Amino acid sequence: MVKEVIVLGHKILEKGMEVDQAKVEVIVKLPPPIFVKGVRSFLGHARFYRRFIKDFSKVSNPLCKLLEKEVKFVFDDMCLKAFECLKEKLTLATIFVAPDWLKPFELT
Repeated sequence: MVKEVIVLGHKILEKGMEVDQAKVEVIVKLPPPIFVKGVRSFLGHARFYRRFIKDFSKVSNPLCKLLEKEVKFVFDDMCLKAFECLKEKLTLATIFVAPDWLKPFELT
């Protein structure tokens, strides 16, 4: 059987599952967005992983406020801090471990 395979940006290994490092490199090098379109794109990507990011809505709030109607786009220090925090949380993913197939478990 195959020892390693990449599925939807994740490496499936014998020991479990981890994020593909090529995807991590792209996020690490991502510069802060300078337009609304960039913020929307980044948040769209980050929202895909929101269930794995503790307090996602609190962390992303300054960026979400930039997307409100009739709000002037000012990417201040709070926005930069939120952007960097989300980048860090997206790139420091934990390794998922496969269940012990001999013991009962529940998927949620």
